[in-house]
Amino acid sequence: MSSATAPVALPGDPPGGKKAVLVWSIGVAVYFVAVIFRTSLGVAGLDAADRFDVNASALSTFSILQLLVYAGMQIPVGLMVDRLGTKKVLTIGVVLFTVGQLGFAFSPSYGMALASRALLGCGDALTFISVLRLGTRWFPARRGPLVAQLAGLVGMAGNLVSTLVLARLLHSVGWTAAFAGSALCGVVVLVLTTLFLKDHPEGHEPEPVAHTGSAFVRKQIALSWREPGTRLGLWVHFTTQFPAMVFLLLWGLPFLVEAQGLSRATAGELLTLVVLSNMVIGLVYGQIVARHHAARLPLALGTIGTTAAAWGATLAYPGDHAPMWLLVVLCTVLGACGPASMIGFDFARPANPPERQGTASGITNMGGFVASMTTLLAIGVLLDATGDNYRIAFSAVFVLELLGLSQILRLRTRAVRREKEQLVASRVEAVHVPA
Repeated sequence: MSSATAPVALPGDPPGGKKAVLVWSIGVAVYFVAVIFRTSLGVAGLDAADRFDVNASALSTFSILQLLVYAGMQIPVGLMVDRLGTKKVLTIGVVLFTVGQLGFAFSPSYGMALASRALLGCGDALTFISVLRLGTRWFPARRGPLVAQLAGLVGMAGNLVSTLVLARLLHSVGWTAAFAGSALCGVVVLVLTTLFLKDHPEGHEPEPVAHTGSAFVRKQIALSWREPGTRLGLWVHFTTQFPAMVFLLLWGLPFLVEAQGLSRATAGELLTLVVLSNMVIGLVYGQIVARHHAARLPLALGTIGTTAAAWGATLAYPGDHAPMWLLVVLCTVLGACGPASMIGFDFARPANPPERQGTASGITNMGGFVASMTTLLAIGVLLDATGDNYRIAFSAVFVLELLGLSQILRLRTRAVRREKEQLVASRVEAVHVPA
């Protein structure tokens, strides 16, 4: 595809503007807080193991259950967003993840802590798809890639809060005060959402859709899945997101401290580097994709290859510990995983009409979280089975990358051809719409 295939402004395109930025910012603030809560365990993994007296497999269950709930809800959430609108879904999400974070703060047992993380994952699952849909309702289509990358960037800022702020609170005021105090952020965004969020600008109401129960659900899922762009988006998200997600969500800190011999402070700085790299690369990827749609697949494939090379060099290093420069390279490269996963939505978005955007985004968003959940479990099991051999355990990354890459290469031609056909049809329609 050439850059000429970038999204065009159609007659019903939202105008954007200051009000769009304000409303969208409220939605993104909800996602920001959700990411803080989601990644809070990443800086508390070793503390959680001591608090609940669990091994690596049981520790990984926290994140696996959270991601299992998240991934399993993506299609239902997409359907909910298409049917109920953004404001209602985000409001429900804020309530759930705030109660989950508060419950985690006061959990006296491993079982109750698991239930709290599941509830948190349920609320978290309602946020990102809602924010993506909010962007498509308030901004013109040509801004879609950049708006999506900016949403992801703000999410990574939430990760930064976890690594810089929550980690310090955890070790200064203790487990309960740190997690309970952070839950107050959920109350703030709940008030903002209730008072100021709107689903769409005036005069840009979506076309009414006939909702007929299970028949509507099946039709939405079937039509979205039938588009090769949706499936390609899922596999791009699957293959690119999980290496960084697994590292930040749970196993990065133990890997750097226990396998690489670093102090917690130094390991925290490297985790922060992943987040900062993600934010910078997200801006770059967003600008590139917005201007040159043909760059989507090369960027995704390049990120996959570079990530595999960085992990391969780190795990195969002949010494007991990889040198600091190599760990810096690894964490910098992992920063590209989040922005590359957002490219998956840039394949699914143009493949589906507005009334299916939530469903298609939900299908796409499942990819990376299914991969992350699988890898989190595999690493935990392999660590227990091999006596904490991190080289063997983290080799699971390559298996998932190879699977995803094979599917991307299989679907890319069909998806690109179909997108060209749809673009030509939309331009013809735009020309014939009366002023």
